[in-house]
Amino acid sequence: MTSQAILVTLCCAGLAVATLWFVFGVKFEASDFAPHRSRLDQLLERRDTIYENLRDLRFEHRAGKFSDEDYEAMKRALEIEAARVIAEMDQLTGGAPTAATRQAMSEKSR
Repeated sequence: MTSQAILVTLCCAGLAVATLWFVFGVKFEASDFAPHRSRLDQLLERRDTIYENLRDLRFEHRAGKFSDEDYEAMKRALEIEAARVIAEMDQLTGGAPTAATRQAMSEKSR
């Protein structure tokens, strides 16, 4: 065998060993086995974020950062979004929609 053939053989063997080590040497983490978030979990998180945004908006309005008109418009948009999220949660869980969610759904169809 020539030295070039030996070098190619060693490189192929090294590549094979590296590939096997990469494939079988992977260490799993706990998050690899954690269940994925459900749609309901996502909606609950979105609802909580909207409520937090409403609290922040109220605080910033009281601090004078927003005019009354801007505050009311942003507040109304967040309330409609919250009602839509809650309506979707109701659909997923089979709960009866509240008056606020029925109103939000009717505004959505306008």
